[in-house]
Amino acid sequence: MARARPQAGRPAARRARRAQPPPLAGRAAVITGAGSGIGRALAIRLSGHGCPLAIVDADEEALEETATALGGPALVRKLDVRDRQGQLAFAAEVAGWAPAPLGAVFNNAGVALSSTVAEASPEDDEWLLSVNFDGVVHGVRAFLPVLLAQGSGAIVNTSSVFGLAGIPHQSAYCASKFAVRGFTESLRHELAGTGVRAITVHPGGVKTNIVRHGRMHSDPRGLGRSREEIADEFESRVRTTPERAAEIIHRGVDAGKARILVGPDAYLFDALTRIAPTHYYRLLTMLPPFRDAAPAPPPPPSDH
Repeated sequence: MARARPQAGRPAARRARRAQPPPLAGRAAVITGAGSGIGRALAIRLSGHGCPLAIVDADEEALEETATALGGPALVRKLDVRDRQGQLAFAAEVAGWAPAPLGAVFNNAGVALSSTVAEASPEDDEWLLSVNFDGVVHGVRAFLPVLLAQGSGAIVNTSSVFGLAGIPHQSAYCASKFAVRGFTESLRHELAGTGVRAITVHPGGVKTNIVRHGRMHSDPRGLGRSREEIADEFESRVRTTPERAAEIIHRGVDAGKARILVGPDAYLFDALTRIAPTHYYRLLTMLPPFRDAAPAPPPPPSDH
């Protein structure tokens, strides 16, 4: 039987589908949580690449510190991402202000909370979810019409490695980051063919102040440590700097990635959750630096 010859246009069509999006350099960008950490590093990096920036944070003093480090045009506003109407108003302001097409909206603001499910405060859980998930949803819904109208750009939502794996004492945080992941992946499929992309970012351990500024009900290891002591230990263990994280995210967006893993630990989490989808935590606790940092897993059931 004669084999069908490949159609001449197919390789060209595949190359067209895989064509990289325009680089962020020179295009406007929105960044929430720009007062510190990855948000600040992203702002400084993108400003250095000629991007006019619209940056927000709930901490006005920290946001002004970021603004003074920028070398290009910037719209700077204090904003709590939980404020849906505030996000809508900010998007309208950005649409009128931006001196260049909007290249990306980085929904990056986030907070942390450590508690067992049994000891959790519903008020604390609601606080975290309203920032980490509702804040992302509000940002997407505020800026998506702008991106769809121009037929280009990216929604870049920060999840976490804790959006890949469930971790003890992090039930609310994991729930929020899994929610960001699911929301963004659904959005990505909805946007097919529009020219607008939806991207999830999964940082591993990054030297930011999220632990220092988070809420904690008890020491996850039962050692009676204070929040400051836990934050000091976290920052001493992690290796990825905010600047390196910003570089990885920037390069990932420019490369057209749909999922951006930040740091070697992010690749480890991704691999273990695929290889051992129900036993990854036990494997994690056998590996440095997780072995001494995480609560010990419970013993295996006697019938297994």
